[in-house]
Amino acid sequence: MRNRLTSVVALLGVAALSQAAEAQTLRMMKSLDAPHYDGARTTWSPTSDIVNMFQDTLVAMDWDGKTPVPYLAKSWTVTPDGKLYTFKLRDDVSFCSGKKFTADDVVYSFKRLTSAELKAPLAWRAGNLKDIRAADPHTVEYELNEPFSDLLLNLTMFTTAIHNKESVEALGKDYGVKAIDGTGPWCFDSWQPRTEIVLKRHAAYKWGPSLYKNKGPVNFERLSIKIVPEDSSRVAAMMGGQFDVTHQIPLQFIQQVKASPTLNVQEAIPNFQLMYYGYKTTRPMVADKRVREAMNIAINRAEIVKGIMLGNAAPAYTFVDPKAGDFAESTKGLIKEDVERAKKLLDEAGWKMGSDGIREKDGVKLAPRVLFTQVAYFPRVSEAIQGYMRKIGVDWKIVGFDSTIAPAEMSKQDYDLWTVTFPYMSAGDLLNFYFDSKNMPAPNRMNWNDPQTDDLLRKGKAALSDADRAKYYGLAQQRVTEEHLWMPVMNIAMYVTSSKKLKGVRPHMLYQNTFYKGLDYSF
Repeated sequence: MRNRLTSVVALLGVAALSQAAEAQTLRMMKSLDAPHYDGARTTWSPTSDIVNMFQDTLVAMDWDGKTPVPYLAKSWTVTPDGKLYTFKLRDDVSFCSGKKFTADDVVYSFKRLTSAELKAPLAWRAGNLKDIRAADPHTVEYELNEPFSDLLLNLTMFTTAIHNKESVEALGKDYGVKAIDGTGPWCFDSWQPRTEIVLKRHAAYKWGPSLYKNKGPVNFERLSIKIVPEDSSRVAAMMGGQFDVTHQIPLQFIQQVKASPTLNVQEAIPNFQLMYYGYKTTRPMVADKRVREAMNIAINRAEIVKGIMLGNAAPAYTFVDPKAGDFAESTKGLIKEDVERAKKLLDEAGWKMGSDGIREKDGVKLAPRVLFTQVAYFPRVSEAIQGYMRKIGVDWKIVGFDSTIAPAEMSKQDYDLWTVTFPYMSAGDLLNFYFDSKNMPAPNRMNWNDPQTDDLLRKGKAALSDADRAKYYGLAQQRVTEEHLWMPVMNIAMYVTSSKKLKGVRPHMLYQNTFYKGLDYSF
């Protein structure tokens, strides 16, 4: 009897220890993995959310989605001409490796980001950098060739995170794959592609931004982020208590999840996320503006939002959300759904209806190749639009790819249209990201090389007043919308779903992060 009792007590002790160990691990789930986790070399949001956990930026974005607040830089000043920023840095910051953070790390990170060798697709976020120098170990002078009205906003983004030169050079091509260093509240531990990313607590971290009550360290020893691509599997896993938090519950299941007695669902507000299809204007099938406009006005966005998204989105008839900063009212009404006009435009463009119901011209069928990522709502929305296209005689050839290879497939340039959901902060953020000719071939995958657009964007970036910035960005919006360079489909709602046992959860809107730093999370 005594031996049996001893065995039971021992088993209970093991179970208690196991539960205690498990309680120190925060379990997260996401649908998409990334090719790597070096934020300077990508535009991919599945990279960005992880990067923001283990690396920091000079400034952070407050909950309102528009106010930069001190972070690694505790303060800054700007000269009247808008060309010289002087950042005063914290002196109590260290990397996960233990190396002390100084101005030299900032200088190195921005010189790397803007170098011709790196070919960083989002290097423009640093502005037109003339020089960056360390005035002393904790002061950085950031000098621009021309003013950049949205610089501080852009310095909150994962692209401008601070790197450790020693880590970059030691790892070479394996940087962001086998390991990576950072000053964030979490440290990169391991990565099994398409399976799991593991981060561990940065014990020395105590410099969290003002938006968090807890300045650090985090309340968990580990953060396990599992990749679960299949929609219903993610829903079942959260409902079954296998994970603590996710921001990637399929929108068609949100109401079901909201009804769960064990889960909380919060919407990220504000949140600007546009799902669109872009046209590669250098491809013959979509080079004619009339063809692009015909496709744009042939779809029923309200039906898509209701039938596929179950109302968890809003139909998009403009490129920029009307609630976003510097939205141009003049773009309202430029995209009006009208199937009969769509048919006339295609007739005028010389695409005549064939006997099989598909239009053709010079012996070529109007059958553009359309790429999408095989996750979430992208397949169903692509199939729905394929149906609308058939009604006007266009045969969309839709092709889906896994998220880890989709960027590589896009880089091959063999497509007429592609689709993503783009998270942005303002009109200027969206416009500069996509429509500047310097950003060809990515993210300006439209190959839109237009001096007029470039000039308007340059004037918007260099504006020294809010009124001038709004004026030039408004004209740029009108220009690219009139050219029908995109098919805007819908503005996507974003939610974070968490166990009711998990406290301190609040979704952040920055580039689809929601989690951001996770400093206030606790059981």
